Amino acid sequence: MIKPSAEVRAALVLRLVVPRADVALDATLRYDSDDPYAVRLGFPTAPGREAVEWMFARQLVVDGLVGPSGDGDVRIWPAPGEVAGPVYVELCSPSGRALFTVPREVLVDFARRCDDLVPPGTESDHLDLDTELQMLLHDDLS
Repeated sequence: MIKPSAEVRAALVLRLVVPRADVALDATLRYDSDDPYAVRLGFPTAPGREAVEWMFARQLVVDGLVGPSGDGDVRIWPAPGEVAGPVYVELCSPSGRALFTVPREVLVDFARRCDDLVPPGTESDHLDLDTELQMLLHDDLS
């Protein structure tokens, strides 16, 4: 039985790691039980334009709180030697790379609320595989 969709959101401020500057960027983390394996990190852009959104595995956030995690476009790791220190988030794309710090407590709280909504190991209970398969088949036939 598929459970009704629900969402977890967290507003956060990312700090761009650059020499001799303090650049803050507002962002939003979003988790939707309809897509139980993924997290989205959205950045506002210029007025009137769509936000830029990065999608990555939910587990990447959890793993990145305790050690280096990720080997693709998104990598997350805790500040070395700082148990309560910030967490680093690196985003890579063909147009460049950016390194940010995020307050650890924001990510810990977000991960906990995601786990409360969809406990680890129950993600498949939130997927409507028949609908997903139908969408895939329909796209292939188009």
